[in-house]
Amino acid sequence: MSGSFPEALQFSFAPVVNRLVDWLVLHYGDHLRSLSDQLLQLLVGLENLLRALPWWLLLLLVGLLAWHASRSLARALGLTALLTLIGVLGLWDKLLQTLALVLVSTGLCVLLGVPLGIVLATRPLARRLLLPVLDVMQTLPAFVYLIPVLMLFGLGKVPAVFATLIYALPPLVRLTQLGLAQIDPSLLQAAHGLGAGRWQRLRRIALPLALPSIMAGLNQSVMMALSMVVVASMIGARGLGEDVLAGIQTLNVGQGVEAGLAIVALAMVIDRISQAYGQPRR
Repeated sequence: MSGSFPEALQFSFAPVVNRLVDWLVLHYGDHLRSLSDQLLQLLVGLENLLRALPWWLLLLLVGLLAWHASRSLARALGLTALLTLIGVLGLWDKLLQTLALVLVSTGLCVLLGVPLGIVLATRPLARRLLLPVLDVMQTLPAFVYLIPVLMLFGLGKVPAVFATLIYALPPLVRLTQLGLAQIDPSLLQAAHGLGAGRWQRLRRIALPLALPSIMAGLNQSVMMALSMVVVASMIGARGLGEDVLAGIQTLNVGQGVEAGLAIVALAMVIDRISQAYGQPRR
């Protein structure tokens, strides 16, 4: 057909990607399996810890955390009421599973994202090399992450954590770099003149001043992690996303709406608390 693209100019790099994944599985399969087992133990341990807490104690802890972040009793009561609503809907256990997944994914984002943001803020070459990678990570459809992750780790909670990590990492890296780049250089120069080393300038001046931007990045990472809950349920991660997926598959609108509202409630609780901690205090 005259309107079709010429076959002589067509090229596919899918075989190269497949060979790379096969090579990783062949040479590093044992290491990946060990990492998967350790991460699974962490996830299961956190879930069991959350289940061991009485429901009222967990609500009390969230209320105290919200009050400490915002110093507002009304906001603390409102956020506690949102979590109570999830329990009233009979989704408390699913809530704990989703919360454990989000906490582990977000913790890994912090461990990787903040150091990467520091590197990007202090190394122009690293910034030029890594920013395009972050663009690809942030714009690539989430379902694409599932294919190599499933090949490397199989079904279950662990591939869901890694897929969520890849999807939620870029905002934290970018906003950490942005917060550090916006610091007045004269402050760091004054600290250097007073004899502060590089690590002291970073820990005592740069990071505290960039904290609002870092917390905004953390907030965005948490929101993106929650948006992956339904996608993660497709590869064996249980939780609130599992009920949304079941509602879609069985055309059970009520079940899907209940689980969806529970995800929204959890997102609002985490969002309000993290935003409150990110605001500068007097």
